[in-house]
Amino acid sequence: MPRRAAHPIVKPAGRGEPCVPPVASVVEFGAYVRGKKVPAAGIVEALDLVREHNKDIEGANAFVWVGLHEPEAPEVEWLSEVFGLHPLAVEDAVKAHQRPKVERYGDSLFMVLKTIAYLDHDQLTDNSEIIATGEIMVFLGADFVVTVRHGEHCPLTVVRERLEDKPKLMNRGPAGVLHAIADHVVDQYLQVADLMQLELEEVEATVFADVSSRDINRIYQLKREMLEMKRAVTPLQAPLSALPQRRVIPSEMREYFRDVGDHLSRVCEQVESSNELCSSILQAALARSNALANEDMRKISSWVAILAVPTMIAGIYGMNFDFMPETKQVWGYPAVLAVMAAACVLLHRGFRRNGWL
Repeated sequence: MPRRAAHPIVKPAGRGEPCVPPVASVVEFGAYVRGKKVPAAGIVEALDLVREHNKDIEGANAFVWVGLHEPEAPEVEWLSEVFGLHPLAVEDAVKAHQRPKVERYGDSLFMVLKTIAYLDHDQLTDNSEIIATGEIMVFLGADFVVTVRHGEHCPLTVVRERLEDKPKLMNRGPAGVLHAIADHVVDQYLQVADLMQLELEEVEATVFADVSSRDINRIYQLKREMLEMKRAVTPLQAPLSALPQRRVIPSEMREYFRDVGDHLSRVCEQVESSNELCSSILQAALARSNALANEDMRKISSWVAILAVPTMIAGIYGMNFDFMPETKQVWGYPAVLAVMAAACVLLHRGFRRNGWL
């Protein structure tokens, strides 16, 4: 079989830029034969090596795994020529910001997974972020896996190392790698969902102990982050449920994907319940805030009513008319002060009895 050139003939990319081999964006690549990594000089050489092996040994699961992080368009287009990737899938991988989905293009599969990560913070502020999102695009073929990751969180290095430490898992082939990636992403969902649940419980305790405008802002922020998490997690249910029915997924791997789907269902239920809890906490906080505001208004109104009596009496006697009752009497001034004090005391007792003070 003639050997392919190390650098295939390239043609201009869609934006007029020539296709170039990925260099800076490659996190790692490798050829895997019988579950073990074998040395290869480059991506093209690795692909030739595994195809020669699969041709000579029937039923072999040798494949190439290329991992990229935020590559440029010419780099992905170079890979599309090497692996025969569909242009529409390549465009999605470059632009990112895609919804979770699974698409089949000929004999290859293209899957988009949204990643989420919990950001540590000492205290929430108006500019704080709790959840960071990213994306992982996976091109899956009979003898290759190409992963394109966008975002700084949820790296796949731990997945690759775990599979390389267990050749039996790596020997499952490209479908086994896709399962490990999906399982890793869904496990991240579970961790973030649990941490968000703790955040909500802490806020709930704060709201019912005392509430302020800062607490309401914090609840709004958590609500916004929960919606962001829901948009990342929920749309993956349908594609992941349909994945075991794809012909490119071997029958022995389908149960593993169903297990990941069950974990995702649990995450979606937890996210939905947390979102509802956040809405309930927000409503309770607003109701408590309104109740506290009404209580403050009652106190203010009570003191205004108490002070209105001496103000009215003082205003009447301050008009300085010549003929006013008791103005010429010695006891007139003390008597008016006594009336003011008695009226204030009676009003204060009445308001306290009714719970206004």
